[in-house]
Amino acid sequence: MHMQWKKTFALIFSGQIFSILTSSMVQFSIIWHLTETTGSAAVLMIAGLAGFLPQALLGPFIGVWLDRWNRKITMMVADSVIAFSSLVLGIYYLWGEPSLWVVYAILLLRSTASAFHAPSFQAAIPLIAPEEQLTRVAGWHQLVFSASSVLGPALAIAVYSATSLGTVLLLDVVGALIANLMLLLVNIHQPKPEIIQTPSFQKEFILGWKAFLSEKSVVTITVAMAVFSVVFMPLAMLFPLMTLSHFGRGGYSASLIEAVFGIGMILGGALLSVLASKWKDSTYMSLSLVVIGLTCLLSGIIESHAFILFVVLSFFMGAAAPLFNGPYMAMIQKSYEPEKLGRVLSFVTSIGLLSSPIGLALAGPIVDRFGVQIWFFWAGIVVILIGTFIKLYFIGKENKHVGQGSI
Repeated sequence: MHMQWKKTFALIFSGQIFSILTSSMVQFSIIWHLTETTGSAAVLMIAGLAGFLPQALLGPFIGVWLDRWNRKITMMVADSVIAFSSLVLGIYYLWGEPSLWVVYAILLLRSTASAFHAPSFQAAIPLIAPEEQLTRVAGWHQLVFSASSVLGPALAIAVYSATSLGTVLLLDVVGALIANLMLLLVNIHQPKPEIIQTPSFQKEFILGWKAFLSEKSVVTITVAMAVFSVVFMPLAMLFPLMTLSHFGRGGYSASLIEAVFGIGMILGGALLSVLASKWKDSTYMSLSLVVIGLTCLLSGIIESHAFILFVVLSFFMGAAAPLFNGPYMAMIQKSYEPEKLGRVLSFVTSIGLLSSPIGLALAGPIVDRFGVQIWFFWAGIVVILIGTFIKLYFIGKENKHVGQGSI
């Protein structure tokens, strides 16, 4: 039994590696293609909104269905929809250039399917792995995503340059089919849904929201994560601008920063999977945020000739990221019953996604007026404060429990 869950995860993860990698390739290739063919920031903005808004808007509601449905089948259907959308768009590009509205529609469909796939996969993990192994499994998951973030763009541009965008999209079809094949080979226990007690969608939605609010620690971390998303998510678009405008370097240097950040994430995920049981989840999360904050702050004050230092800081920033994401997800998985976990994960995901546009809206005018480094600097200050708050919050909680136990 001890080895069985590891075999199950080996099969699932081997399939997910192909699916996540090819999806990363598609994401990069589409943005690259739209940039090359239109050169329009408005086009890229609409494509970005099409790619994440369905997940943000549908997230709180689809959790109700996820807790009713078979999670393995939900993942397979979602992957199949993503494969179908890639197939349709791939055929369009092999025959010619589709209209932008076709591209937007396909991105909307892919995002909608992803809104079901991601939380159903996370909600399935506690049904397979022992509770004491959830943080380690979260480290594996972060490792897969981090590796894809490094390899995906590199492979995408190689295939795109040698063939076409259509070929990249067809590879995504293959990746989804491999993921589904691996899921067919495993058995995932399905928790009994609470249909008798809560027969209506509205009641289940409210039940999921109340379940989320019942764990004060998770709510506190989620609010902190939302603030973190506001200041940190814009950095994804500001990294290239920092490289070009502050350091005066070109596309090669910008791609180097992306690669170094991704490599840091890989090593951070590997470190988490090895040292998962050494510290408490809250310790990893607070340490992660303090390190990320310090690297952002230093990036905001370094001179224009110190590009190598920026490379080093980007590496440590990437390495620290999984130390928050993995333990945060493991904490959620440990805190809720499996039959409610899908709804809770949907709420959490949507809160993070809905926070990001706020940061993007704020970052644009601030950076245009004061320069890119000002956002790095103050983002670093805010993130350090969040990390410190999380540490102090859990110290206070532990002291309260000790005090109650001595009475």
